[in-house]
Amino acid sequence: MRNLTKMRCVNSAVVAVGFALVFMTGPEVLGGRRAKRERKLTMEKVSYAGWPNCIKLSNGQIELIAITDVGPRIMRFGFVGGQNLLKEDKDQIGKTGGDEWRSYGGHRLWHAPEHIVRTYSLDNSPIKYKWNGTTLILTQDVEPETGIVKEIEVTLDEKSNSARVLHRLSNRNMWEIEAACWAMTVLAQGGRLILPQEPFGPHPEYLLPARPLVMWQYTDMGDARWIWGTKYIQLKQNPKVSKKQKVGLLNKQGWGAYYLKGELFLKQYPYIDGATYPDMGCNTETFTNDEMLEFETLGPLVKIPADGGKIEHVEDWHLFKVKVGEGESDIDKKVLPLVKKAKDLTYKF
Repeated sequence: MRNLTKMRCVNSAVVAVGFALVFMTGPEVLGGRRAKRERKLTMEKVSYAGWPNCIKLSNGQIELIAITDVGPRIMRFGFVGGQNLLKEDKDQIGKTGGDEWRSYGGHRLWHAPEHIVRTYSLDNSPIKYKWNGTTLILTQDVEPETGIVKEIEVTLDEKSNSARVLHRLSNRNMWEIEAACWAMTVLAQGGRLILPQEPFGPHPEYLLPARPLVMWQYTDMGDARWIWGTKYIQLKQNPKVSKKQKVGLLNKQGWGAYYLKGELFLKQYPYIDGATYPDMGCNTETFTNDEMLEFETLGPLVKIPADGGKIEHVEDWHLFKVKVGEGESDIDKKVLPLVKKAKDLTYKF
């Protein structure tokens, strides 16, 4: 009972810390210029990428599209009329049904650790959705292989280029299970992932390790797509290189960003001190091949109580127009102020 109580406290901490993250408010600045487009939060039903039953949220500056014919999935995130930062699998979009697992692209929710049976449970069927005027709730039916219900809640901020994406796993089994929320964003080709490292600490003032880095058996640190810097780890997506790469790390800085063609997709997410994370202690993972790059974040690995026990994991998404080079000084100059702005300003609707 003592351990179960402790795990429930960790679950509550995930929600509490996640909701402590902040969103941008006030006059919006894009690339140093004030946005001119009028902001007004809207929700409309649309057809998108071959799926007839999609939901589009927009505040006049950015837009987000979720599909309900399969999922739950978010298939578009970008500026109105601009590029989609999320990958769309051209061979799979618009498809429904069937007994084969499909990536589709976009943003999805899994449960970790990865397992060939439970992880690849099909999501090819229609889902339920609710709209309460500010938040869109996407709910999948109970997975027959796992007894888990997946939910994604999306709240678009009316006053900034930001969205809150809450991930929830509900255990409908008659026994407790151990799992972690695994939020997986499949990103469009040609971009570059930027992940911060822990700040430098001199020896012998700092004697204990501070930068957990996890490799998979197919990880090649000599691959030219990696940029192993002093302050940042970067991974470039190259459509001409099919070799698979994956790395995980414990990211206490609580942010990461994907840069693509003059736009920066910034994620913020909680680090829970003292929590146990999957995959040898990772709350951040990335995978790439010639098709896409995945930016994955994970919540703590915990016991989920039977008969409706739940865990949640929050990501805050921000979108900026800014040009960012590969040099670390340019990241310091261009990206860090945006991270600070997103953390400092209050989240309001």
